[in-house]
Amino acid sequence: MSLTDPGPKPNVFDIEKETLANENYRAVVWTGKYLQVTLMSIPAGGDIGLEVHPETDQFLRVEAGEGLCQMGDAEDDLDFEEKIGDDWSIQVPAGKWHNITNTGDEPLKLYSVYAPVHHAQGIVQATAEQAEEDEESGKDEPPSWTVQP
Repeated sequence: MSLTDPGPKPNVFDIEKETLANENYRAVVWTGKYLQVTLMSIPAGGDIGLEVHPETDQFLRVEAGEGLCQMGDAEDDLDFEEKIGDDWSIQVPAGKWHNITNTGDEPLKLYSVYAPVHHAQGIVQATAEQAEEDEESGKDEPPSWTVQP
């Protein structure tokens, strides 16, 4: 990946090209004071992992692949399900449990916008396991200069 997160400075890049080229589970490519952009690649049969962001809205856009989006008010009550594919967008309201599963044979390539910032500036995580370890260790925390609820 050729991108590095410049922090809250003006930034432009070809998001479709970079999303399709991304081989990492998650790569933070821009962190602002109020929102953040990440690229994701979910392997065939993999998922982002069931999660909830109590005070963070999330927008995702699929650039390649196919999958299943699930959401609900509790981790055992995912009453919203939708098949997703190329060019689909997903809006996850703060407080909604959600998961996205790759149901195809190729990596599911997508990008995500978090508001407010949810991850460490510039962090790159090759696998979901690394992302989980970074979250548990505190390595994946938003920068102190971002605005948090």
